[in-house]
Amino acid sequence: MTISELREPVEISLGELHAAADSVDDELLPCRANNPELFFAESPSDVEYAKALCTDCPVQAMCLAGALERREPWGVWGGELFLQGIVIPRKRPRGRPRKNAAA
Repeated sequence: MTISELREPVEISLGELHAAADSVDDELLPCRANNPELFFAESPSDVEYAKALCTDCPVQAMCLAGALERREPWGVWGGELFLQGIVIPRKRPRGRPRKNAAA
């Protein structure tokens, strides 16, 4: 394998991801063992919980690579939060931030 082969982007379709996931028990896949709505939640705490669930997923790397390739519009994919096709560190709650620090 050459260096240029290592640097080529990995293209993973949703079909390939589902095929890989089908070879694993559903209990080991957090997106199948839990409510799928959790991975598209509005609450920042639910989003963080979904990201934490992905840490032990056997297809996490494949899920993340595919989501990056497809520029997923939103949701938790491979343990990362996507918004408008890019990874963001955390979801902010709705509303304006406080004017002064909380006591």
